[in-house]
Amino acid sequence: MLLNPASRTSSPSVLEPLFQYIEQHQDEFVQRLGEWVSVQSDSSTPVLWGEVERVLSMTADRITAMGAVVERADVGAQQLPDGQSVRRPPVILAQFHMDPEKATLCIYGHVDVQPAKKEDGWVTDPYTLTELNGNLYGRGATDNKGPVLAWLHAIETYQATRHELPVNIKLIIEGLEEVGSDGLDELTRRCKDSFFSDVDYIVISDNVWATRRPAITYGTRGSSYFFVEVEGPKTDLHSGVFGGSVHEPMMDLIALLDSLLGHTGKILVPGLNEMVAPVTKEERKLYEGIHFDLQEMKKEIGVQRFLQDSKEGVLMARWRYPSLSIHGIEGAFSNQGSQTVIPKQVVGKFSIRLVPHMEPVEVERQVKEHLHGVFAQLNSPNTLRVTSSVGAKPWLADLKDPQYVAGRRAVEVVFGVEPELVREGSTIPIAHNFHKVTGKSVMMLPIGGHDDGEHSQNEKISRYNFIQGTKLFVAYFQELSMLHKSLPEIQRNV
Repeated sequence: MLLNPASRTSSPSVLEPLFQYIEQHQDEFVQRLGEWVSVQSDSSTPVLWGEVERVLSMTADRITAMGAVVERADVGAQQLPDGQSVRRPPVILAQFHMDPEKATLCIYGHVDVQPAKKEDGWVTDPYTLTELNGNLYGRGATDNKGPVLAWLHAIETYQATRHELPVNIKLIIEGLEEVGSDGLDELTRRCKDSFFSDVDYIVISDNVWATRRPAITYGTRGSSYFFVEVEGPKTDLHSGVFGGSVHEPMMDLIALLDSLLGHTGKILVPGLNEMVAPVTKEERKLYEGIHFDLQEMKKEIGVQRFLQDSKEGVLMARWRYPSLSIHGIEGAFSNQGSQTVIPKQVVGKFSIRLVPHMEPVEVERQVKEHLHGVFAQLNSPNTLRVTSSVGAKPWLADLKDPQYVAGRRAVEVVFGVEPELVREGSTIPIAHNFHKVTGKSVMMLPIGGHDDGEHSQNEKISRYNFIQGTKLFVAYFQELSMLHKSLPEIQRNV
C-alpha cells in the first residue's frame, strides 16, 4: 500500500489544545530537565553507577506516577579487571494502558551520560542546566535526557488535557548506552515473546539533526575496530647503536597502515568496496534536498577542503559509503621533546565504518588477509598479530514504512517543512539489534540540533528544539495512529 507523506491526517482541533498545554508548561518542563541534568549519571566506570541508578529511579518514579506499570529488569553483572563482579544498573521496562485496537509504539532512550568536568573547557557547570541565548546547556541535555523527557512530556500532555492517547505506549530506558549497552541485547532477546510481542513500532530519539532543518534518520553505519601489533627485538633499542641494522617494528607498522587507505579516501583492502551496493537514482535524489553548506562546515571544523567536491559527495562519504580511519599508535613516543629509542613493539589502531552488505566477520577476514599479505612482502623477521574487537552491523530502514510516513507528516505539522531524510555516519548498534531481534519497524526521530555538541564540551539543547520536539512527539502519536488504522488488516497483523 503506497502511503503519501504529503497528505496530513491530524486535525488542528485535536492538536491545538495539546500544543497550547506544552507552551504553557514549558518552564516546568525545562525545570524538570534541570533536575535530571543535575544527576551526574556518568556510566564510564562502575564506581559511578550509583548516580546512574539514581536517575533511573527518578525516571521510573516519574513514569509510575503517570500511571504506567514499571519493571526494573535485571541485565546481569559486569566483570571488573580485578576479577570482582558488579551488578549492572537495571533497564526500565514500562507500559501504559493497552488497547488491543490501537497500534503499540515502543520508545527507547537512555539517561546515562558521557564524562564532563568544568575544567575540560565548559563555559558553564556541566551538571547545572544553564539557559544562555535560548540554549539549555548541560551534560545530557540533548544526549539523551532531553529527548527522553520530551517523550514523557508528550504523554503527560495527552493525560493532562484529558485526551486519550491514540497509540499504546511502551518504554525501554537504560543507563549504560554510553558504554555499549551491556546486557540490553540479551534482555531484548529474552523479552522478544513477552514485552515486545505486541509492539508494532520502535522509535529512537538518540541522535541530532544533520543541518538546521528537522530530520528523520533511516540508517546508520556499523563499525569494526582493529589492532595491528608488530613485535621485534626483546627490548627497546638505542637508535644510535642499532639504527640501520635491524628491522624496526615501527617501520613495518607504518608500511602496513599505509597500505590500508589511499590519499583520496578510498579503502585499499581488496574486496571491501565491492561489497557496497551501487547508488540508485531514487537514493541520490534524497541527498539533493539536504540543506548542507560545505563552506559553513569547512569553517566549523577548520579544514581547507574535503576529499569530495560536492555536497552530495561529502554526505555520501560520511553516511552511505564505508570509511577507514587510523586512530593512533601504541608504544610510539608521543610526549613533548625528543627521544631516540627504537620501540620493541608497536600497536596500530584503526577502524572501518561499515555499510549495508558488509558483514563484520567477512570484513575482518579480508583485512587480516590483506595485512598478512603486505607483511609477507616486507620480508621482515618481526612478528605480526592482527585482532578485531568490535563488529557492529549497519542498519538501514524502509522509508515507505508507515511510521516513517507518520514521522514526515508530524514534522510538517509542527515545523511547516518536509524533514530531511538522512543517514548517520556513526554507529548506533541498538537500532540494528532491535530490528534483528524483534523483527519490528525501527525509526530514529531526533529533536536535537546539529550544533548541540553531544559528547563534547558545552553540550546543549535549545529551548526551541526541546519544546517543539515535545509537540513533534504529540503529533507523531496522532499521525501514527491514523496511518496504522488505514493499513489493511493483513498488513497490521504481520
